[in-house]
Amino acid sequence: MSMKTKIILLSILFIGLNQSIFGQITEGESILREQKTDTVRGWKMGGVTALNLAQTSLTNWAAGGENSFSINGLFSVYANYKKNKTVWDNSLDIGYGLLKQGSGSDYKKTDDKFDLLSKYGQQASKNFYYAALVNFKTQMTEGKDYATDTSKISNFLAPAYLLGAIGMDYKPNDYLSAFIAPLTGKITIVNDQDLADAGAFGVEPATYDEVTGALITSGENSKSEFGGYIRVIYSKSDFEHELMKNVALMSKIDLFSNYLENPQNIDVSWETQIALKVNKYVSVNINTHLIYDDDIDIVVDDKAAPRVQFKEIFGLGFSYKF
Repeated sequence: MSMKTKIILLSILFIGLNQSIFGQITEGESILREQKTDTVRGWKMGGVTALNLAQTSLTNWAAGGENSFSINGLFSVYANYKKNKTVWDNSLDIGYGLLKQGSGSDYKKTDDKFDLLSKYGQQASKNFYYAALVNFKTQMTEGKDYATDTSKISNFLAPAYLLGAIGMDYKPNDYLSAFIAPLTGKITIVNDQDLADAGAFGVEPATYDEVTGALITSGENSKSEFGGYIRVIYSKSDFEHELMKNVALMSKIDLFSNYLENPQNIDVSWETQIALKVNKYVSVNINTHLIYDDDIDIVVDDKAAPRVQFKEIFGLGFSYKF
């Protein structure tokens, strides 16, 4: 599939999702919308979505410059159930972005995320619930290290993370949840044999004959861990619970410690989404993601070691909110 086809499909995907969930949109505009439905049989649903396009075309431009095109899409929805002593929270976050800088360059990926979560709980006492959580994270397309070369460093389901946890959930209100799970299983999947053979994302690498270099055993495609897990989410992103007028905020942090290997090295994933409605027509989206994973080595100055990863995406565009 060509990159142009991917861009067309990406645009259709996000526009279609907006039409089906958030109503009609104007073609080509940047969107930030939120929706909160009335409670129906205990369900509350809503979401935030954004599609930002930017393009520059220069022909015989005396001042100089470079052609460019970028597209960034965000789709984040939730469906939460609460009735009597039962709570069931579900969320789906999808993000994707592409950039083309210059006429002769290829499209480069700037964002790629798929995050599906489901958490079920039964009330134990006021504000406390016995709870079980399942979370699946991955990316959708191949990733490359554009800063140094174009070598492949990730791919679809490489990595993917499947996490299951049992513990207690503290929910004092509708916008704060603190889930603590002393019993947690985590599986890291590397469904790309080249990356698995290289031992990417902490899986067991391939072994080779020291003399001939011949492959002896292939790299493992998965790694299992057992440990403790904490997930805290603070979300004021609907009309009932806005942080302040026309400002929606969602911040979540995941902490995992592997009991079986270096439990003192905590894996961290901290995401924040801020949506601001500047005025009737203009909106701003800010998304940040900080990661530290002791199993992921980042090469800097020819030295490979676990390092803090950070991503920030800023979007400015026309908006509509209802």
